[in-house]
Amino acid sequence: MRWFEQVLSKPRWYLTQLHCPAMLKLVTVIQRPRRRRCHIIRSGHIRPLRRLFCMRREGTGLINYQEDLERYQEEIEQLASEKRYAELRDLFLPMEPADIALLLEEGRQELMPLLYRLLPKETAAEVFVELEPESQEMLINGFSNTELTEVLDELYLDDAVDIVEEMPASVVIRILDKATPEMRKSINEILKYPEDSAGSIMNMEFLSLKKDMTVADAFKRIRRIGGELETINILYVTDPTRHLLGVLSVRDLLLADEDDLIEDIMDPDVVWAKTTDDKEDVAQALSKYDFLAMPIVDLEKRLVGIVTVDDAMDVIEEETTEDFEKMAAMLPSDKPYLRTGVLATWKARLPWLMVLMLSATFTGMILNHYENALAACLVLNAYIPMLSGTGGNSGTQASTAVIRALSLDEVDFSDVLKVLWKELRVSLLCGVCLAAANFVKMLLVDRLLLGNDAVTPLVCLVVCLTILFVVVFAKCVGCSLPILAEKAGLDPAVMASPFISTVVDATSLLIYFSFASALLGI
Repeated sequence: MRWFEQVLSKPRWYLTQLHCPAMLKLVTVIQRPRRRRCHIIRSGHIRPLRRLFCMRREGTGLINYQEDLERYQEEIEQLASEKRYAELRDLFLPMEPADIALLLEEGRQELMPLLYRLLPKETAAEVFVELEPESQEMLINGFSNTELTEVLDELYLDDAVDIVEEMPASVVIRILDKATPEMRKSINEILKYPEDSAGSIMNMEFLSLKKDMTVADAFKRIRRIGGELETINILYVTDPTRHLLGVLSVRDLLLADEDDLIEDIMDPDVVWAKTTDDKEDVAQALSKYDFLAMPIVDLEKRLVGIVTVDDAMDVIEEETTEDFEKMAAMLPSDKPYLRTGVLATWKARLPWLMVLMLSATFTGMILNHYENALAACLVLNAYIPMLSGTGGNSGTQASTAVIRALSLDEVDFSDVLKVLWKELRVSLLCGVCLAAANFVKMLLVDRLLLGNDAVTPLVCLVVCLTILFVVVFAKCVGCSLPILAEKAGLDPAVMASPFISTVVDATSLLIYFSFASALLGI
């Protein structure tokens, strides 16, 4: 475990640079406070990861997931069939809520309501947050009014908002009906913000102090209301009108004297975001500054909520998944793969496939135009797939690197010439190496080994020159299109592999036949 302890000791900005999303997600889950959503379990996009990481600690060792799960499921079913409910309850008590939720969902669905009701009230609320929306809906429909009220009383506000957003209207009406007036007001307040705004993911439950308080007064306030809040690691200083004045940590309080004023130990230089800011920008700011929470203010700089790091990581995950889907020429979907219907999947994939298919018409027109050239030198046909594939792969490499740089704010539109200059040099080096390797391969393998006399040195030259120019063109297009798309207000992800490959395919044929006509005289 030494290597893992070393990973956990790294600062947040380092963890965000990990190229393994699974590791980043695991670290995020471990570092977040208790009684929070475990998105490695909750999120449908990465749900299979739990089979890798969801292990239960027993003593000093870790139990294999599959063996552990099967053993507990057999024991649960046996105890339930024998109606030994007290032993069932004792079985769940030492477990983490995320593990209990996993056992409930992986077991028999008809047992879920019974097993859930065996849990202590606070544990039941924590487990409820970890369940999939479908399971939550089933339990809510079976809850009595008292049970529903008890669950809502134990939920944090942002968890309640997430549940409301995922439930059908009939269930939402019942939830809001049983929620306290304060929670109902806060839920409605958050739901009015645009879906992609910081206000839509903020938590309105936070701890604020006054600048004229002493450290002793601050500790009294923390002890009085801190137990009801999601986090008390970061404290915010406001004036009587809730304007944000400063920030400090519990560590600052612990190191200060009891008679010190909050005004003297707070940091007045606060990094904050507005409710209307894009939630992805807020998530990136949390990663950039290594914050555990970001204060959210309204247009008058009055503190209205906070965005915690676990919610920010959830946003990054969603945006990353969306970009990958767009890069694969699919319309984004917020549902897990296995829970997405055939028709929904068809609707998500068909539009882009239709566009790409129709755009490939240009490729066909080029082939028809050079039909006589192909007939005169049939060997040219054999290298068309290789040229198209090489061009598409080269463009995809460049676009992927640039899209990542854009998402991390490493480059912007002002850097477009620098990016082009870099990719131009890289493409020349790659193109020369690929062309040289292909020239040797065509002469030794295609001509000598396979005995194809049509593969002449001149034909080799045509193919290799095409490779060089296609690689250069593809990389320049691949790096520039995402930057131009972002400048135009479009999603850079749409300028990824399928679109670039289609453009490069047509261009590579034009370059190919231009060289063939010039050098071979056809």
